[in-house]
Amino acid sequence: MKNRSLLLQHPPSPLQTVESEIFARQGLRLMVKRDDLLHPHVSGNKWRKLKHNLLEANRLGCSRLITFGGTYSNHLAAVAAAGTAFGFATTGVVRGEKNEPLNPTLQFAEECGMELHFTSRTDFKEKTNAGLLEKLKIDTTGSYILPEGGSNCLALTGCRELVAETEAQLGHLPDFIVTACGTGATLAGIVSGLAGQATALGVSVLKGGFLKNDVEKLLTKCLPPQSEIRNPKSAIVVDDFHFGGYAKWKPELIDFINDFKFRTGIPLDPVYTGKAFFAAFELAKNGFFPANSTVMLVHTGGLQGIAGFHQRFGPLLL
Repeated sequence: MKNRSLLLQHPPSPLQTVESEIFARQGLRLMVKRDDLLHPHVSGNKWRKLKHNLLEANRLGCSRLITFGGTYSNHLAAVAAAGTAFGFATTGVVRGEKNEPLNPTLQFAEECGMELHFTSRTDFKEKTNAGLLEKLKIDTTGSYILPEGGSNCLALTGCRELVAETEAQLGHLPDFIVTACGTGATLAGIVSGLAGQATALGVSVLKGGFLKNDVEKLLTKCLPPQSEIRNPKSAIVVDDFHFGGYAKWKPELIDFINDFKFRTGIPLDPVYTGKAFFAAFELAKNGFFPANSTVMLVHTGGLQGIAGFHQRFGPLLL
């Protein structure tokens, strides 16, 4: 068996200063935390969310990872890649019917050895993890079950490490840490590490306005009541940049992503990081951040989704 504890150690992800006329005009310093460079396939917040879950699976002697996700899920792809890298068999329960040929995300997962099971959207939504696995006749013996998105208390532990890592790199914390949000676990983890010393800003990529409540639920569930780091007051949730909902987009988003890559060399995806970075630039333009602030954007990875985006909409991204 591979020494998974050793393999899961990693150097800090690079902290890259970005020159921007918009930010400079407002007297702001802009940085990008390049978590997309943590691992070629288990990158960004997926690495951080999976890290302590993989260590726990290893501690329990589990040989298989079972998880859940949509047809273009970054999480499914990351778990499949983690299985290959760290010596776990993997099973993915996919929301929706199987369509062949498989899209690039599911094709990658299958090439990594992930066993895919497809189920209706109704069953996926209404069943508990255990109930759905039983209905699909999936044997869970010796398995470690990860929730959709990998969002649980151990995920918060991994995301919390980003804060201490950044402080060690800078010698202090940035005034604002901006991240894209789906389930809210990444934002909750960052908040739990800040202890009120800075502000975490979460940009929801989902329509519905439920992110703030989801973050509070995660903090309540995962941290003790007396904990000073449980209070989510150091979090701001922005719900105005989802572009119509999950995986929805508009031409101005694509133009921003392409321009940002041209100017900085940093690729963004249109589902998560593109929306978060777009939001930060719009907020800066409108005077949201106080002058002399340092704003750090977290690159949460998700670049594997670009191939699927191009499959659906054509090669719009550079």
